[in-house]
Amino acid sequence: MFNKIIRGSLTFAGATAGYAIGMLISKIIKAQRIVVIGSLSTLQELIISIVSAILFGSILFVITPWLMRKGLRSANWVETELQKIPTTDIIVGSIGLIIGLIIAYLISQLIIPIPYVGNILSVIIYIFLGYLGVSIATKKINDLINFPNIFRRNTSKEKSSNKEVYKSKPKILDTSVIIDGRIADVCKTGFVEGPLVIPEFVLEELRHIADSSDSLKRNRGRRGLDILNKIQKELEIEVQITEKDFEEIAEVDSKLVRLGQIMSGKIITNDFNLNKVSELQGVPVLNINELANSVKPVVLPGEEMIVQVIKEGKELNQGVAYLDDGTMIVVDGGKKHIGETMDVMVTSVLQTAAGRLIFAKPKNMINRTA
Repeated sequence: MFNKIIRGSLTFAGATAGYAIGMLISKIIKAQRIVVIGSLSTLQELIISIVSAILFGSILFVITPWLMRKGLRSANWVETELQKIPTTDIIVGSIGLIIGLIIAYLISQLIIPIPYVGNILSVIIYIFLGYLGVSIATKKINDLINFPNIFRRNTSKEKSSNKEVYKSKPKILDTSVIIDGRIADVCKTGFVEGPLVIPEFVLEELRHIADSSDSLKRNRGRRGLDILNKIQKELEIEVQITEKDFEEIAEVDSKLVRLGQIMSGKIITNDFNLNKVSELQGVPVLNINELANSVKPVVLPGEEMIVQVIKEGKELNQGVAYLDDGTMIVVDGGKKHIGETMDVMVTSVLQTAAGRLIFAKPKNMINRTA
C-alpha cells in the first residue's frame, strides 16, 4: 500500500511538472512565433500541456520502482555508515558544519560582486569551510567537551598565579586488567585518579568472553563485568564509556594504543605484550603487576622468617614455599621438609619481570655450618 501511494504521488508530480513544461514550451513558441499560421490558440496550448503532462507522468510511473529500490539502498547505506559513527561525533560534526557554512556565507557576500568568478569562488568557499568545520570539530572533540574547564582553569590561574593547575590524564582500561579485578581495589584506595575510560570495543570483547561455551572463559568474562559494575556503583571515581572505535584496526590491543594516542591518556593493563607495544608507540602504561611487585614487603639477605614448605623445587633437594602475597621462596635443602613449617634465613633476593624470587636456607643448617 505504501509503495502504491509513493508511486501515485511521483506520477502526479511528474504529470504536474510535465504540464508546467508544456505551458513553458507554448510561451516559447509564441515568443519566437514558430508557427506557420499565426500564433497558438488556447486549445493548442492546452493540448501541448496535456500531452506533456501525460508523457512525464508515464515516465515517472514506469521508473518509480527503480527509483524506490535505489532510494532504499542509499538510505540503508547511509543508516549503516551513520551507526558506525559515535553519536557525539555526529552532533559535534553537525555543529562544526553549521559554523563553517555561516563563516562561508559571510565571506561569500564580499566575493559575489566580483564579475564572472564571484559565484564560482563562493561555491568553493562553502565546500572548503563546511569540510573544515566538520573535520576540526570531530578531531578536537575532547577539547570541545572539556571547553567549560578551560574557563575554570583560567579563573583559578587569575586567583593564584603561583598555584599549578593539575589535570589528571584519562586512564584507559584493557580487558585483562578488568578481568584481573585488582584495579577496583587500587581505585578504592585513591591512588588512581580518574577519569577511568572503558572503550566500547573492550566491553564487546568482555561480552563475547562472558558468552563463551568454555566455562573457564565464561566465568572470567562474567567476573570482568561484575568488576565494572562494582567500579561504577561503589567507587567514587569518574567512569567514562567511549564509543570511539577504529574499524580499520582488527586487534583490540592496537585499538587501545590508538585511543591512548588520541586521548593523550594512559593505559592500565597487566598484559606484558601490550605494555611493550604501548611504550614503543609513546603511550604511557600503568602495569598492575609492576605496582604489585613494587609494594611487596622488602626482604633483605640475613632476615629470618617462618614458612611452610609446600612442594619440591626444580633443583636437587630444593623445596618451595610462598608468602601470603604469593612471593615464591626457594628453600635450599627443603625437599625433606615438605609439609613442615620451619624457620629459614634469606640468603639472596632476585627481582624478575614476573615478580620477586627469594632464596633461603633452613636456619638450623646455617647454624651447623657456622
